[in-house]
Amino acid sequence: MPQRSSPQRRYAACAALFALACAGLVCATGHAANYPAKPVRIIVPQPAGGNSDIVARAYAQRLTDRFGVQFVIDNRGGGGGVIATELTVHAPPDGYTLLLGVTSIGTNPALIANLPFDTRRDLAPISLLSTGPNIVVVGAGSALRTVGEIIAAARAQPGKLNYSSSGIANSTHMSGELFKYMAKVDILHVPYKGAPASMVAVSGGEVDMAFSGMSGALPLIRGGKLRAIAVTSAKRWPTLTEVPAIAEGVPGYESTNWYAMFAPARLPPRLVNLLHGQLAAITQDPEMRSRSLADGQEPLGTTPKELEQHLAREIAKWITLAKVASLSIN
Repeated sequence: MPQRSSPQRRYAACAALFALACAGLVCATGHAANYPAKPVRIIVPQPAGGNSDIVARAYAQRLTDRFGVQFVIDNRGGGGGVIATELTVHAPPDGYTLLLGVTSIGTNPALIANLPFDTRRDLAPISLLSTGPNIVVVGAGSALRTVGEIIAAARAQPGKLNYSSSGIANSTHMSGELFKYMAKVDILHVPYKGAPASMVAVSGGEVDMAFSGMSGALPLIRGGKLRAIAVTSAKRWPTLTEVPAIAEGVPGYESTNWYAMFAPARLPPRLVNLLHGQLAAITQDPEMRSRSLADGQEPLGTTPKELEQHLAREIAKWITLAKVASLSIN
């Protein structure tokens, strides 16, 4: 007959289990409390010098200043952001790998069949940093001066006009595709590896026009190498009121360019909250706000939940466009 455990034995067993649980809790909270104890990598889905790289480096420097540990940029361009995102989702969820998410995070599910990850399931949203328009530009010597002239030229010779972007599936590409669909024109898309290459192409006359992020185009506009035609926001941008919105000629048109910070899924909530708090504070810093607005971005610093909702809306929007306009990459 089996012997019953004595009260002393049951107490000793419970005490041992409690001690193990406490040890695990101390270990876990101690790890979070010491974060970051080593350099943190921010993966950027564009080459160095691109719009997202500029934004990422501004935040990385300020995070380094706040935490006293280096936040380093890891440029992983190509694949419409898929390469950078896949690296992130397979990284340990310990806070030492972050992703500067851009618009392609929301467009890829609409354009790319069989993504090697589930965007919403495999990424932990931290904060939507900023959002703003792209800008349509032509070379300084171009005969095109208005949205109306672009539409007229495209309709006169379908397929002859072309536009450059900083890569497939990102906001500069999708702004162009949305324009083509809503204006009912046929314009050829020519993707380049990053914003600098796209700007060189349009300023040098290799392509007729470009949809560009504001930060990459504005210096060339001010330097007289590019001419601004229109912005992709629903209304004129407050710091560039002389440039019309595409919507003034194509009613209802709106396409935004956004930046957000993500981490691998299952990042501990304490680290999510810690990183969100720091990023939100950086976003609202007067110097950072001024810089963002000058680069055509409205600083936000939203909560993780608000970023999650924003991403859901973006994915739904671009899936709808991909269906009605028959868009896909593969």
